[in-house]
Amino acid sequence: MKVIISGGGTGGHIFPAISIANALKNKYKDAEILFVGAKGKMEMQKVPQAGYEIIGLPVAGFQRKKLWKNISFPFKLLSSMMKAKKIVKSFSPDIVIGVGGYASGPILRSAVSQKVPTLIQEQNSYPGVTNKILADGVNRICVAYENMDRWFPENKIVFTGNPIRQNISALQENQIELIAKAQETFGFTKDKPVVLVVGGSLGALTINESIINHLDYFIKNDIQLIWQTGKWFYEKAKETVSRLNSTNIRVYEFIFEMDQAYSLSDVIISRAGAIAISELCVVGKPCILVPSPNVSEDHQTKNANTLVSKSAAVMVKDIEAREKLIEELDKIINSPSLQKEMSENIVQLGIRDADKRIVEQIENILGK
Repeated sequence: MKVIISGGGTGGHIFPAISIANALKNKYKDAEILFVGAKGKMEMQKVPQAGYEIIGLPVAGFQRKKLWKNISFPFKLLSSMMKAKKIVKSFSPDIVIGVGGYASGPILRSAVSQKVPTLIQEQNSYPGVTNKILADGVNRICVAYENMDRWFPENKIVFTGNPIRQNISALQENQIELIAKAQETFGFTKDKPVVLVVGGSLGALTINESIINHLDYFIKNDIQLIWQTGKWFYEKAKETVSRLNSTNIRVYEFIFEMDQAYSLSDVIISRAGAIAISELCVVGKPCILVPSPNVSEDHQTKNANTLVSKSAAVMVKDIEAREKLIEELDKIINSPSLQKEMSENIVQLGIRDADKRIVEQIENILGK
């Protein structure tokens, strides 16, 4: 089996892509998998780290706020379309999979025009522009939310859930072992509450500022904090925490042992990206979601509301987070019954085998 997987830009697109590739490799040992991403984006590092080859396209997104930055946009798009056509023709894949992000457009377009079978994996409750444009031409659309026929042809939609990292999907079975490892990794114990704060793979300024302004809360209440700041806020956070001389706070630019961090935590604070939510549902811990306002059609708020409507999470608006985030955290920390209720509700929404479900759809398309 020869497969092209295209897309990226953020962890929310990259991690599902790698999960699909791993699931294919597990079933078809000699499968050839080629990734296509956007030059200069995160996938150009993360995909090779996962052991796969990747080719970069010069494609870039259209800047809606800074229109003057779009001068090179048509040239990059045309160049990417030409390169994508050559990649599809020379690699001759059995199927092309798009996971969203800048690069998926040119590759899927080229595959459709060359009559190569295609599949889209849409992570969000509100699809991106690229996937909506491509929907009519592709063979199958794998989704993680109900009522997606508002955007896509109903006969092409299959509910699979979002593929998450394999070590996260196995978290429940390995909980005891992971907690022991996590205590060693982070230097924390389970006799005090542990709060995990993550703002996505690139960090989240609002969440970071909400935490840095209330570090005294964690110290006074003897609460342990595992804090992933992302690249841009790390130095500031590290410097501030070092001055406090507290053994309760650990700051990281990026947490590689996320399965351990999840297993050790009692409450999780996170953005509401589709993959983050899919992971949190499998993890099954109480969580506070702070949707990013800087996304198309406010789709993170829509993602979060899916959980809030089932009493499976608490949502704090980005604009209110600096004042209300710690207040909401305190309510959860001090209410074991609320923690139990939230955990029981959110874990019911978890899908652990989305990657395998997508492989089944690939097999159906190819008649294997």
